[in-house]
Amino acid sequence: MATVIIYTTTWCPYCIKAKKLLDTKKVKFTEINVSKPAARAKMVALTGGSTVPQILINDQAVGGCDELHALERSGKLDKLLQK
Repeated sequence: MATVIIYTTTWCPYCIKAKKLLDTKKVKFTEINVSKPAARAKMVALTGGSTVPQILINDQAVGGCDELHALERSGKLDKLLQK
């Protein structure tokens, strides 16, 4: 199974929606809260994105919630998660 990291904040509805999709697919993920500036700076450096969620699958930045759901609709998410 793939290594999945999701950068979030506790109050973000898009973070909740992305985590829900991963949960329904029974994907284990590491959640990193970026409420503190140092954590957010690390997220930006790794992903290039400044908004949450930011999702990495096998160290590849795939974007946020919309991009995760687009991967699911296109059938590409399962392939990424199998690596």
